[in-house]
Amino acid sequence: MKKVIFPILTILLFLVLVVVAVYRMLYQVRVSSDQIIVQEVQQLVDIFQRIDKKCKIIDFDYQQNRINFLHIKKDGFVGSEIGSMNLAYPEQWDGPYLNDNPTIQEKDYMIVRTKKGYFITPGDGVRLANGKIIGRQIILDENADIPALMVDPEGLQFEGRSLAAPLPIGMSSAQELLLENIMRAEDGLVLYDQERALHLGAR
Repeated sequence: MKKVIFPILTILLFLVLVVVAVYRMLYQVRVSSDQIIVQEVQQLVDIFQRIDKKCKIIDFDYQQNRINFLHIKKDGFVGSEIGSMNLAYPEQWDGPYLNDNPTIQEKDYMIVRTKKGYFITPGDGVRLANGKIIGRQIILDENADIPALMVDPEGLQFEGRSLAAPLPIGMSSAQELLLENIMRAEDGLVLYDQERALHLGAR
């Protein structure tokens, strides 16, 4: 009997050790992912603040916007929209801001619009060190309280650091209308000056 029990116990112990080793490996991978997210979210905030300072970000097209357009060159687009981002002064675009758009677990980062403003977050499908998956257990819709999630270890916080960040950009409708009126007025003034110059030249 002992001859049978001993090999069985040995096999069970080996299987337990394998399971523990695999679990620890997967956990370490998730921890490493969270550490990368903390760094890359801050890098993205810095980039978008630079873009907003020069180009003035008006808004984004969708409630969740994939960040997959920072590699676009200065003359690599037409109009005032780059990716899902709308700019007041697209001619000031200084891209590419990154050679490759950052991803985590092969997922793009996102700019999420909520009732509390815009936030940069990991993309849907990213599994965090706390075991939660963005888009499943952590839903980032219009009503999401991202500031609360940023201080919750079961949400978007890792070892006291946030896995998301606010992005204080975007114009209100009134500001956008004011900007359009100013631009129209400037265009009208330029046209007026050109016509005046032609008139004076004809004399």
